[in-house]
This record gives sequence, structure tokens and C-alpha cells, in this order.
Amino acid sequence: MKIYFAGSIRGGRQDAAVYIELVAELEKHGEVLTEHVATVGEEDLEDGQIFVRDLEWLASCNAVVAEVTTPSLGVGYEIGIAQSLSIPVLCLYRPGPDRRLSAMLSGNPGIRVVEYTAVDELDSVLTEWFTPDSP
Repeated sequence: MKIYFAGSIRGGRQDAAVYIELVAELEKHGEVLTEHVATVGEEDLEDGQIFVRDLEWLASCNAVVAEVTTPSLGVGYEIGIAQSLSIPVLCLYRPGPDRRLSAMLSGNPGIRVVEYTAVDELDSVLTEWFTPDSP
């Protein structure tokens, strides 16, 4: 199983610690192609190189898991591309008093959105998601 993990990089890094935990959980279910999202700041690659590399990874994955609590144009773009390629998408979202999830995600019947408060709550969700015939 090849997993594309999407999380905010340029849109804000306040969830980086959560991303590290999520990548560790996702690695129990397969190869995470984008584990660098958890630990990277700005990469030493040019924007065009990042674009080409990430689209290649996206096209080669079996599933996308996106942490969407911190809004990110790039993550939204990746989700849209995944849908156009018929790749299953799971969005993870931590609700809060000053947060509202985009209706383009919460209202999309082709995307599964799961609300959570801590990563340790997601074990059964991820196990179900990565069970064959599940996504």
C-alpha cells in the first residue's frame, strides 16, 4: 500500500507535531511516500521540481490521507487531483471554536472526513480505511 500524506507546509506549520504522529500511524499500514511533510520546512528544491515530484507520487499512490485542520491551497489541490485520478481520499480534521472546514470537503460525497481530537483516536479509523475493499 502506497500512502500519500498531505498536510500544510507553506500554509502554516502549527500542526507539524500532529503530522509526525500521523505519519507514524500511517506507516503501520503501508509506505508513506510523503513522510517529509511531517518534518520539513522549506525544501531545497525549486517550486517546479516539488510540483513534478509530488504529482508523480500522487499518481503512484493507492490512497491519500490529508490532515486538513490548517487550511492549505496545496493540500486542496492535491485532494482535487486525487479525486480526478479516482484515488480514495480520507481527510482528518480537528474541529475548534475558530475553525470551519471548507464545504468543498465536508460536502463532497466522494471524500471521507473524520473529525478527531487526538491521533490516538484514529487507530480503528485507519485500520478500517486501509482494509481491502474499504476505501
